[in-house]
Amino acid sequence: MHRCSWVNDDPLYIDYHDHEWGKPVYDDQKLYEMFLLETFQAGLSWITILHKREAFKEAFDQFDVNKIAMYDDCKINELMNNPKIIRNSRKIKAAVKNAQIFIEIQKEYGSFSKYLWAYTNDKIIYEKKENETTSTLSDQISKDLNKKGMSFVGSITIYSYLEAIGIYNHHDRNCFLHL
Repeated sequence: MHRCSWVNDDPLYIDYHDHEWGKPVYDDQKLYEMFLLETFQAGLSWITILHKREAFKEAFDQFDVNKIAMYDDCKINELMNNPKIIRNSRKIKAAVKNAQIFIEIQKEYGSFSKYLWAYTNDKIIYEKKENETTSTLSDQISKDLNKKGMSFVGSITIYSYLEAIGIYNHHDRNCFLHL
């Protein structure tokens, strides 16, 4: 069975590729989970994040955006002392601020899903330029999220996020999931 070239033989990576990556997500809870994980991935490999995913889930209250938006200095210090997650103070503080803004976007648009999918008129984008890591779309969303006050939402991170949540379906041509 052929998979995308970025998938190695790690069972966790294979499962993620086969059952999650590139599949359209409309649920705000799942969109937030992937958003938080992608912002922590900045500068690291995705497999590193996948191996810490359960620890992140536990440390960040099951990815409950409303709880994370209320984190105080005590909780931030607790996270900074958790060796099971990425202990980057800037990313942890950004997670709190980003959660607050995520909620504001939900209120303004009815859901974060509506906000994101409106950029493509609810359409999945299949075409990809070779070696592309950013796009006009990821540039637009990144710029808007930055303008709203979010951090760790550069165009490369947003591009990767859009692939993960299925707005982009960029499976390799020889991958069994390529459409």
